[in-house]
Amino acid sequence: MPSAQINQPSNQIRLTNVSLVRMKKGKKRYEIACYKNTVTSFRAGHETDLDSVLQIPNVFVNVSKGQVAPNEDLKKSFPGMSRDEIVLEILNKGEIQVGEKERGAELERMQREVVEIVAGRLVDPKMGMIEKALDQLSSQGGHAVGRQAAKGQEGGAAADRSNSREQSTATTDSGEASVEGEAAADKAKPKWTGVTTNKSAKSQALEAMKALIAHQPIPVARARMRLRITCPTSILKQTVKAPATKPASDDTSEEAVKGTVKDKILSFVEQVESQDVLGEEWEVVGFVEPGSFKTLSEFVSTQTKGRARAEVLDMAVTHEGD
Repeated sequence: MPSAQINQPSNQIRLTNVSLVRMKKGKKRYEIACYKNTVTSFRAGHETDLDSVLQIPNVFVNVSKGQVAPNEDLKKSFPGMSRDEIVLEILNKGEIQVGEKERGAELERMQREVVEIVAGRLVDPKMGMIEKALDQLSSQGGHAVGRQAAKGQEGGAAADRSNSREQSTATTDSGEASVEGEAAADKAKPKWTGVTTNKSAKSQALEAMKALIAHQPIPVARARMRLRITCPTSILKQTVKAPATKPASDDTSEEAVKGTVKDKILSFVEQVESQDVLGEEWEVVGFVEPGSFKTLSEFVSTQTKGRARAEVLDMAVTHEGD
């Protein structure tokens, strides 16, 4: 039998091992073929060479079949744009299609980044346990196990039942009410269900920290930054006007919205370790929440016109009372 000849259409280009970026315009769907792990770098500005991002600088209707998009369709979907401009439009705004292996690698990278941020902001007495604690929370749908108290209540109710049926019933009702109350309180706590690739590592780390602190699968405490803030004594008593959230009445207007530079600086400090006047400079050393550091730095920079300084002594510490 003569061998059958397979003719591949001239407008088909077969590609493999690609990362697709897809965009839908009306009823038409367009794709571009990129090298793996390059699109995110390009969008972040880390990669600027298109030749290192695009496998072929062309627009497809189906990359896996090698079907190039017809010019007529492109003109209707992207009026007034050249093919090169359309490629850039899809590259910048299209939806990245991630393969299973690539998705797994991205999740692992995100998990490492989230754990690193959390570990830098929480003090973990059992070093290295933060990742396991997060896995525990996500496997339980965001809730730590911690059901021993409920079991104890059930055991107490069983013991009472042997003494008196009425007492047992009352104890059981009380236990059930207590368990229901605990369940309601537990439900209101922040949850952690694992990392995703559609949120930033920083925002996910903040969610993870809230869940760890709320559920305490392991004993953790939020770390604080230890700062030294210095300011010339000549501007310490200058008045700072805070933006009023409500229209002030005639009686309380100025006092309600005013404060001094010193008052404002100290309002950021959760615990003062020491403060002193050295010559013509006032100095305070204390602990500040990491989330307040940026606002404090901006205030110090703008309000004092750079004459005051906020110096980081330690990025993550705890003090007694945590």
